[in-house]
Amino acid sequence: MSDEMEIAEMSVVDALKEVLKKSLIYDGLRRGIHECAKALDRRAARLCCLAKDCDHDEYVKLVQALCAENGVHLIMVDQGVELGEWVGLAKLNPDGSVRKCVKCSCAVVTDFGEDSPALNVVLNYVKSQQA
Repeated sequence: MSDEMEIAEMSVVDALKEVLKKSLIYDGLRRGIHECAKALDRRAARLCCLAKDCDHDEYVKLVQALCAENGVHLIMVDQGVELGEWVGLAKLNPDGSVRKCVKCSCAVVTDFGEDSPALNVVLNYVKSQQA
C-alpha cells in the first residue's frame, strides 16, 4: 500500500529526474545534440528530453523530426540548465547543493536500467500525452 501512495505522490518532474539519474548509472544516457542525434538516427533511443529554451531552432526541428520518424517519446523540459543538472552536468558543493551547472539542450535515454515506480510514472505520462 505504501508503494501505491509513493507513486501517486511522485510528480512527473521528480520521476523524470530519477529515470535520468538511473539511466546515467547504467550508461544509457546520451547528452548533447551530437550524441542524441546519433542515438536517434540509430534507433537506439527510447525516450528524449528537449529543452524549451534551446537557442537554435534547427536543433529543435531536427530532434522533433527524428523523434517523430523513429517513434521515440519526446518530453519538453522548461530550462536547459535544469536538464543539465538532472543529467549530471553540474558540479556540487560538499553539502550537495549545485555550484556550477552547464546547460544541456537535449538528452536521450537508450537504456532505462532497472524498472522502478518512477519509470512507470514517466511512461504513463508520455502515453497520456500521445492520446
